[in-house]
Amino acid sequence: MSIEIGAIILLLLMFIIGAILPINIGIIGFVAAFIMGVLVSGLSVDEIFSAFPADLFVLLAGVTFLFAIVQKNGTIDLISRWGLLLVKGNTGLIPWIMFALGAILTSIGTSAIASASILSPIALRVAFQYKINPLMMGLMLLIGVTAGGFSPLHLFGVIVNGMMDSQNLPHSPGLLFLNTFILCVFVAIIVFILFGGLRFFRKDSVHLYTAATVETVETIDINVNQVDNPEDNSGKSEGRLTWYRGFTLLGIALLVVLALGYNVHMGFAGFGVGLALFLMAPKRQEGVLQSMPWPIILMVTGIVTYVGVLEQIGVIEYMTQLIAGMNNSVMAALTASYIGGIISSFASTTGFLAAIIPLAIPILQDPTVSSIGVISSISFASSIVDISPFSTNGAMLLANAQGMNQNEFFRKLLIASACFVVIGPGLAWLIFVVIGTPWG
Repeated sequence: MSIEIGAIILLLLMFIIGAILPINIGIIGFVAAFIMGVLVSGLSVDEIFSAFPADLFVLLAGVTFLFAIVQKNGTIDLISRWGLLLVKGNTGLIPWIMFALGAILTSIGTSAIASASILSPIALRVAFQYKINPLMMGLMLLIGVTAGGFSPLHLFGVIVNGMMDSQNLPHSPGLLFLNTFILCVFVAIIVFILFGGLRFFRKDSVHLYTAATVETVETIDINVNQVDNPEDNSGKSEGRLTWYRGFTLLGIALLVVLALGYNVHMGFAGFGVGLALFLMAPKRQEGVLQSMPWPIILMVTGIVTYVGVLEQIGVIEYMTQLIAGMNNSVMAALTASYIGGIISSFASTTGFLAAIIPLAIPILQDPTVSSIGVISSISFASSIVDISPFSTNGAMLLANAQGMNQNEFFRKLLIASACFVVIGPGLAWLIFVVIGTPWG
C-alpha cells in the first residue's frame, strides 16, 4: 500500500473514531499528523509545525473573542430585532437576506472567509433568536457566499479566469459567474425547502413584526442626559441601544472597514476591536474567554494540520494527477469535479482551483465538450463544499453555533457537507457538461 492511500485511509478512520467515541477529532488529527508525517514519511517536527494553521487559529480566536463580547452585551440581540423589522416580521425571508448579503459581499470582491467571518455570528444568533434551524441558516449563508464567489471581482473568479487566460483556453468570465450563481440559487431553494423553511411564511409573523417594531422604537428612545454605565448589570438597559452597544456597533463597522478596506487580517482586527471594548467595561467581561468555542478551534486546527501534512507528502497532488490519465473527456470532467469536491472540503479551494486548470487542459481543449461547462462544473464542485466543518467557512459556523449542542451541530454539518460532496459535483457535471446551458 502506498503512503498516499494509507494517509487517506487514516483520514477516514479519524472520522469514524470521532463519530463513535466522545473524543475531539482535533486531538486525533495532531497525533495522526505526527505519525504519518514523522514516523511514516520522515518529515521533521518543524515541518509538522509548519502545517499548523496559525492564520486560521488567529482568525477563529480573534473573531469569536470579539463576538463573544458583542453577544454578552446584547448587541447581537439588538441587531436581530432590527433584522426582523427589515423583513417586516416574515421570518421566512431571514435566511434569504443572509444568502443575499453573502452573495453581495463576495460578488464585489470581499473574500469568502471575510464574508463568512462577518456574517456567521449575526446569522446564527438571529437563527437562535427566532427559532430558525441553525444548520439551514448557516448553509443558506455559505451558499450565498459561494454564489458570488466567481464574480470577475472575486478571488475565485480572478484565479479561474486568469489561469484560463494563461493557458489560452476559451472562456467567459460572465458565463462562469452566471452558471455558478444560478446553480447556487437552485441549491439554496432545495436546502430551504428540505429544512422546512416554507413553514416560516405564516400569518403569525406579523405579530413578531409588531412586537419588534414596538421594541425597536423603545430601543432608540435614548435620553441624551442619561449617563450610560456599561458596567451596569441591573437589566434596566436590556433591549435598548445604550452608549456601550453603540460603541460595539461602531467596533463591528470598524472590523469590516479594516478587513475589507485595508486588508487587515480579520483575526488580528477582531482581537484589537475586542480588546478596546473589553477595556471600556472590564468588569462586564467575566466569562467571555470561557464562552469562546475552544473545543471547535482545537478540532479544526488539528484536522487542518493533518491535511497540511497530507499536502507535504504529496497526497493532494496524487489525487489531482489521477485526472491526467483519463481519455474520455466527459468522464474526466466528472472525475475532476468530484476530486475538486473532496479535496476542497478539507484543503484550500483557492489552491485547488489554481492547480486543477493546468492538469485539466486535455479536457478543456477537447472540442467535443464545452470548456465553459467543464470549468463551471469544476468551479462549482470545488466551492460549494466549503460548508465542510474542516474548511474555514464551515469552521466559522461551528464556532458560532447556538441553540444546538456543538457535537450535534458538527455531526449534522458533516453529514450535510458529505451530501454536498456526493451530490454537488455530479449535479454540476450533469447540468453544465452533459446537458449544457442555452447560453453556452
